Amino acid sequence: MDQAGLLFESLDQLRRWQGKALDGIGLGPHESQYTVVSSGPCVSLRHYGSAQTGPPVLLIVPAPIKRPYIWDLSPQTSVVRRALEYGFDVYMAEWTEPGEHDMSLGLADYAGPMLEGCIDAITERCGARRVFLASHSLGGVFAAIHSAYRPASIAGLVLIDVPLHFGGAAGAFRRLLELPIPAEAVLPSSGRIPGSILSLIGVGAAPATFGMNRYLDYMACMGSRALMETHCRVERWTMDEVAMPRKLFEDVVEQLYRQDRFMCGRLAIGAARLHPSDVKAPLFSVYEPSSRVIPAESVIAFHRAAGSAEKELVPYLGDTGVALQHVGGLVGDSAHRQIWPHAFAWMDRLIQNS
Repeated sequence: MDQAGLLFESLDQLRRWQGKALDGIGLGPHESQYTVVSSGPCVSLRHYGSAQTGPPVLLIVPAPIKRPYIWDLSPQTSVVRRALEYGFDVYMAEWTEPGEHDMSLGLADYAGPMLEGCIDAITERCGARRVFLASHSLGGVFAAIHSAYRPASIAGLVLIDVPLHFGGAAGAFRRLLELPIPAEAVLPSSGRIPGSILSLIGVGAAPATFGMNRYLDYMACMGSRALMETHCRVERWTMDEVAMPRKLFEDVVEQLYRQDRFMCGRLAIGAARLHPSDVKAPLFSVYEPSSRVIPAESVIAFHRAAGSAEKELVPYLGDTGVALQHVGGLVGDSAHRQIWPHAFAWMDRLIQNS
């Protein structure tokens, strides 16, 4: 690894240390009880709660660039806890740090066999042959592609602010993608891409979203202890970087953002060529109308193109106290009062009608 790679790896470690300092003053995550029930290269499968109840099963698929507890930040802002309250048997695919033998794992691995292995493990444990998937951001890309790859195993697909159409809908990242710099030129001597460089790319693409808007959100929280605590816990989460295998980074940049292969029907997992029309499971999509990071059209275009017979498209208008609006759909007050009850009622209706 060259000096630049070592610098970013050191920055990852520094940011984790800063996060632990916030833990020490009570501003870390308050996660639910879970057990790791299976593991493999770059992925572990968590099971939440103390009982193994079987169907209905919800598998949460987080984004791979930070720790997954954004889904379970505190008792008041936890999708995991809401799902347990609604009677789901809850699992989570936790993406783990790549080792030296994992650098060749790419998009087809994460969205294909790695998620398939998680679902197979769930089936073996509780007999569920179909699961609901709930996902956000890049994790939602994996979930959507997997739903096209193995449609028979998906009972329903809930996508929160998931970018799936690129090109002109790439939003704030478009100008970076138009630069004549291939993904393989980023830290070329490093087998993995440190999380802090991914954060830097985000700041470069949308400095207001990842900079000034966070400060404004902090100021808006000053009259509420609850909002301030959530804001600080989200900020702590942003410091928990996870490195990405080089192959996955290159595939995401080139195959998705630059070539838009999934929407064009040219994304391959093995011999299969996948298109949104291959998604057959009922689809619940949440989008932010005014987002520059994930433009509404990036979500809506996929929603329209999906082959699902039943679809629901829901706007999320944002919250105070979430630091980054991009994660507001997971931790925001209105998201937990409106979006998630709506999503769980939708899933319950599917269960009742199956």
